[in-house]
Order: sequence, then C-alpha cells, then structure tokens
Amino acid sequence: VQLQASGGGLVQAGDSLRLSCTASGLTFSSFVMGWFRQAPGKEREFVAAIGWSSGTTYYADSVKARFAISRDKAKNTAYLQMNSLKPEDTAVYYCAARPIREYEYRHWGQGTQVTVSS
Repeated sequence: VQLQASGGGLVQAGDSLRLSCTASGLTFSSFVMGWFRQAPGKEREFVAAIGWSSGTTYYADSVKARFAISRDKAKNTAYLQMNSLKPEDTAVYYCAARPIREYEYRHWGQGTQVTVSS
C-alpha cells in the first residue's frame, strides 16, 4: 500500500492550496481517507476525512468553513482544498487510510509541508 501526498508549498495568509493524495494497493472493500497535520512542537491532529464509497465528509471545527475534502475514484486520489489559509495552518500534512469499520488509520503517506506566512 502506498499513499503519495503532494501539493504543499509556501503561501501567504489568505491564499489557497490544494493537496493531493494518490493511493495504490489498497485492498479494503470500503475505506476512509483522511488528512492530518502536525505543526512543530505539537501533536498530530485530524483535519478532514471522506468515506471513499459514500463521499461522506468529516472536518475538524478549525477548518470546517475553509477546507474541503473530495475524492476522484477513477484516479484513486483524494484532495484537500484549503482556502483562506492562516499562519496557524502551517504544518506537515499527511494523508492516511483506514478500513471503514475501524478507527485506526493503518496506512500513511509521507507528508507534505504547508507553510503560511503572515
């Protein structure tokens, strides 16, 4: 199983970025793809998730009004559209996957750095 995250970069506050996570080798019949982030000196935190089959989405309160998660089944790719970025969004962003009936994310991507300058 491989999750390849991309799309990070250095932007200014108020800008937008779209992260991508392409999955290969997933054998779960139904799974959830999630995005997490970890800022320097802080614990990793949940950002958003999407049910791959249903398209049902979940968001952390801190990003709910600004971020949007989506997926393209044909491309095996999940996206995280991040709008109105703030300096506090600066972190390494990771995508991860878990079987839909489990709580623990089994597979993780390598992370992509997002830096938002003020």
